[in-house]
Amino acid sequence: MLRFGLRSKFILLSCFLFLLPWLGYEYVWEMEKFLRQGQEKTLVGTTRALATALHERPALFDEQTNFLDQVVKGRDLYAYNLKSPIQLDGKLNDWDAYQSLFWLYDKRYLQAANDNHQLSDLSFEHMVGKFDNYLYALFKVTDDTVIYRAKNSLSITNNDYVKIGLKNPDGLFNTYIIAPRQDGWVNAFDANSKMPFTKIQGFFKQTEIGYNLELRFPLSMLGNKLGFAIADVDSKQSNQTPNTMSTSNLNNPNDLGSVLVPSPEINRILKGMGHSGSRIWVVDNHHRVLAQSGSIQNADGVWADGLKNQAPKTAWQRFEQAYLHPLYYKILTRPEDEFIDTLHDVASMQGAHLAKALKGQPASSWRLTPDNKAVILSAAYPIWIEDKVIGAVIAEETTNGVRTLRNKSLEKLFNVILAVMLIGTVTLFFFASRISSRIRRLRDTAEKAIDAQGRVTGHINYSDANDEIGDLSRSFSNIVSRLGGYTDYLENMSSRLSHELRTPVAVVRSSLENLQSLQQSELSQKYLERASEGVERLGKIITTMSEATRLEQSIQSNESEPFDLQKVINGCMQGYQLTYPNQLFTLDIHQGELPMLGAPEFIAQLLDKLINNALEFSEANTAIEVSLVKHESKAVLTVGNTGSLLPEGLTEHIFDSMVSVRSQQMQQQPHLGLGLYIVRLVCDYHKGTITAHNNEQGNGVVFTVNLPLNN
Repeated sequence: MLRFGLRSKFILLSCFLFLLPWLGYEYVWEMEKFLRQGQEKTLVGTTRALATALHERPALFDEQTNFLDQVVKGRDLYAYNLKSPIQLDGKLNDWDAYQSLFWLYDKRYLQAANDNHQLSDLSFEHMVGKFDNYLYALFKVTDDTVIYRAKNSLSITNNDYVKIGLKNPDGLFNTYIIAPRQDGWVNAFDANSKMPFTKIQGFFKQTEIGYNLELRFPLSMLGNKLGFAIADVDSKQSNQTPNTMSTSNLNNPNDLGSVLVPSPEINRILKGMGHSGSRIWVVDNHHRVLAQSGSIQNADGVWADGLKNQAPKTAWQRFEQAYLHPLYYKILTRPEDEFIDTLHDVASMQGAHLAKALKGQPASSWRLTPDNKAVILSAAYPIWIEDKVIGAVIAEETTNGVRTLRNKSLEKLFNVILAVMLIGTVTLFFFASRISSRIRRLRDTAEKAIDAQGRVTGHINYSDANDEIGDLSRSFSNIVSRLGGYTDYLENMSSRLSHELRTPVAVVRSSLENLQSLQQSELSQKYLERASEGVERLGKIITTMSEATRLEQSIQSNESEPFDLQKVINGCMQGYQLTYPNQLFTLDIHQGELPMLGAPEFIAQLLDKLINNALEFSEANTAIEVSLVKHESKAVLTVGNTGSLLPEGLTEHIFDSMVSVRSQQMQQQPHLGLGLYIVRLVCDYHKGTITAHNNEQGNGVVFTVNLPLNN
């Protein structure tokens, strides 16, 4: 059976300390929820503050596009903010980062419908962008036949060309044509005067599928309307009607598509909010971005200010970072600094929060980044002009700041919890060890105070401790002291009885002898004989009690001497064979010397008691088997007989004083159960052991004595 001691129980109970990290984690998790709510309210406050700066300022917004029923992608253009100026070389390398923003124009944008039109006949990808004071335009044209303008031709339309239609800031409609004679640098022509217009510059480069065209012109010449058309001719014959594909109808100024260029004025206002720790957008009521500030990778709000990881300075900080943090972050998650949050089209913002804001209601929403590495909080607040929502301010932040704050809190909390758990566990362990060691000492002292036969051989030193174990030790000490006095009384009772009974027995015996010398009747003679028999039995009892008492006293005063155990046993067995000629003995005596240290007369007395016991219990015509062998550093003496078996439960107690297993019929002579008690005393004196057990055949008893040799 598995032993479950006090220390194990205390350690098991200390496992409840492991609830502390769970409670701490749950507490900080709830705190994070409240922090997120606070971040949400703060972000809405940020959008409200910026929207307040934009209220009732119609000059910042394009009135014409704001009052359009809808903005059509492809017709209404958006000038994306470019990160760097475009090098006009026709290679399109500078546009690689913006390929997802290219818009494909196919047969839907033909001025003359043609269901049989193929992309290879004519199509193009297009995008416009803004950097500094210039507007850049890209055309990646697919054309099966590229026709250049002839070098000696005055016409600019009997070839492939690109037409630009725009309204200037004063609202005047102007058109321009790009008609290259060859690959390389190109300028525009005024479509009305056919005169070169050098403010529009570009680069034309033929490709395997058509050509590329990059253009640039100042923003100062652009109003709020812009359109492009690609004219394709397949032969150099004059007066051929070109196949035209356009972003919008350039023949009618009213059909031109709108163009939205991010507002420099709003951008300047946003710069003041650039240190708010948020990414901020301003959009019009068509979801188009008017201005943008900040990067989402750095938009963690103000929650993690001062909590960035710093190089450890102290030894504890180095230990914490090297050993504790890897353990903590098996449970915690570190905020990801590198994550992807690419909008499908940065020109057009979407979301339920924006939809509510454009209806006049502040709102916020949470979303995961596409790579599921970060959570982004978005808040939107409406911009009002004359009781009409003209746009909205959107602010976005990640929860990385809150998560960093949560992790730092949990790190500190886990440090404290770990210290509490360690100190608590060690304290409980030492406390349990102290209690268990005190109990073990009390147990060992109690076991040493009383031997295997129940005799009190020592005493218990009581403790002065004022606790339950101290009370228990004092109780044990009192019990052992009282038990010692009682056992001492019992042990000396036989000697006192034998001494006190000798005189009255002698008086009775002499009186009976005197009566027998007188003339007695037959009846009185019978009574005298019975009284004499009783006196004789009583005398034998006194003699036996005296014998045990004398042996105990002899053992206490006897000095050990060396002797040969084999000679003692062999001599005794020869005497038994002469004394009991009718009894069969089977001997197996070791032939060599068996040196011992002790008293040979005690060994003879031990063997005498064992042989007498075997004689009394042996069945008729059966042999008593006596064996003496050497086993390692011990001599093993066995005496066995065939007869009645040992009763169950008395195997360990037949060597105690006053214990006898004889039946009433066998007790023709007085027996006090002291014979085997004397055998045990002799074994104890020689530091040996004696055991009794039923033999393997189940028809007798074997006594085995183990005595250490003096090698």
